[in-house]
Amino acid sequence: MLAKPSVSVLGADPAHRRCILNGNAFQQDAITTFNGWQYAAFYGNLGPGAPPEPLYVHLARRKLPYGQWNTLVFGDYPQTVDDGHNTVQLGICPGDGTIHLSYDHHCDVLRYRRSIRKVASFPAQFAWTPALFTPTLDYFPGLPPTHKLFGYVTYPRFGAMGDDNMFCSFRDGKAGLGNDHLYIYHGGSTGLFTFAGTPLTGIRSNPYVHGIDYRAGRLHVTWVYRGFVNYDGWDDPLDTKHKQQAGPNSAANNHDICYAYSDDQGYTWNNGSGKVVADLKDGGTIDNKSEGIVAFRIPKGSGLMNQEAQAVDHDGGVHVLNRDTLDGGTYLWKHYYRSPEGTWRQQGIQPIDGTRRGRLAISKNGDLFLILPETTTPRIRILKATKASGYSHYEKVWEGHGYTGEPLVDTARLEHDNVLSVFVRADVDGATDKKNVVVLDFRL
Repeated sequence: MLAKPSVSVLGADPAHRRCILNGNAFQQDAITTFNGWQYAAFYGNLGPGAPPEPLYVHLARRKLPYGQWNTLVFGDYPQTVDDGHNTVQLGICPGDGTIHLSYDHHCDVLRYRRSIRKVASFPAQFAWTPALFTPTLDYFPGLPPTHKLFGYVTYPRFGAMGDDNMFCSFRDGKAGLGNDHLYIYHGGSTGLFTFAGTPLTGIRSNPYVHGIDYRAGRLHVTWVYRGFVNYDGWDDPLDTKHKQQAGPNSAANNHDICYAYSDDQGYTWNNGSGKVVADLKDGGTIDNKSEGIVAFRIPKGSGLMNQEAQAVDHDGGVHVLNRDTLDGGTYLWKHYYRSPEGTWRQQGIQPIDGTRRGRLAISKNGDLFLILPETTTPRIRILKATKASGYSHYEKVWEGHGYTGEPLVDTARLEHDNVLSVFVRADVDGATDKKNVVVLDFRL
C-alpha cells in the first residue's frame, strides 16, 4: 500500500459552476515538473473576499521537494463561460525554458500566452509575476493571426520533444466533425512556432486523442473516432448546439481504438506495423481509411470513452485506459496494451459506476499506476501494475475519500523523483458546497 500522501492546497475551486474546469482528462498537463520545480495551472477567483465571478487563470510553482506554492493570477483575462471544455493547458519547452499556457476554448479563437525565455531553466532568478508573460494572444508567434486554424480551437495540448522543441496540438471543427493539427515550437533555435500539418483527419467524424507522448525519439498517439450525426442547424456557422456539455453528437458514437507513431517529431506517421501512412510535409494525413491504424475494433454504442488516458513506458510499450461493454455487457475499465514488440492485448480491470475518466502514469522503475475516480461517490482508487508482471495484474495500493472530478498526474516528477503528484478537487471539511484544488504527493 502507498503511504498516506501529503496534501497541499492550490486554491479554492469554483464549485458554484455547473461544469468542472479544474481537472478534466483531456488536460494533458495541468501539473508538471521541470528542472526541480513543479508548476500547476487552474482557475479561481481573485481570492478570499472576492466575488465568485469572473474566474482567472492561476499559475503556481514551488521548489521541490518541500517548497511552498507561490501563485500568480492573470487578472487581465476574465473567464466567464460555464463550459467544462474551457480548461487551462500548461507546457514547458526544455530548449529555452519558456512556459506556455492556452485556455478557455470550445470552438473558439486561440487564447495563448507564454513567458520570456529561461524562466523555467533558472526559476530562482525570476520574481514570480504576470509581467514574465505576454498578454493573451490569438496566434502562435511565428505564424500570422490570419492562420486559418486559429479561429476554431478546442482541446489544445503541449508536450516536450527531446531537449529543444515542444509540440502543440488542437482540434478544429465541432464534436464528431473535426481534425487534429500539429505545431512545433522551436525552443532550441528560433523561439517560434511552425505549422507541421494535420496528423489526424476525421471523415464524417473527429478523432479524440487519448494522449501524445514522446519517448526515446518517438512520438506516440492513440485515439478513438466519433462518428457524426446530422442535427437541425449543424451546418449553420452560428450554430452553438455542439457546445453543450453533452451535445447532439455524444460519446455513444465513439468507436475503435487507433494507434500511430512518428520518428521525426510528427512530420511522418507510421501505423503499428511500421508502414508510413501520412507524410505531413507532402500534405498527407491519417484518416479513418488509413491502413493498419485500428488496434481494437469497438463498435459504436459499446461504452467507449473519448480522451481517457495514455502512457508510454520506458521500453516503448503503449498503455491506454478506456472502457467498453464487450465482455458480457458489463461496463468495464480496460487496459489496452501494446508491447514494445508491437503486439496488442486487452484486459478488464474493474466495473465502472459512471462517466468520470481515469489517468495512467509510469514510475521511475517502469511500473504502471492507474488513478481511477468514481462518479457516484467522491472517491479515488490507485492501482499498480508492475513491470515485472508484464502489466497483467492490478493491485489496489490506495483509496481516498472526498475527492471528485478527473485526476491529473505530474508524469515528469513521477519518472524523475519517484513521487506521484495527483492534481484533483477535494471536499472542504464541514462544507457541502465548497471544494479546493489540491495536490496529493505519494512518495513511492
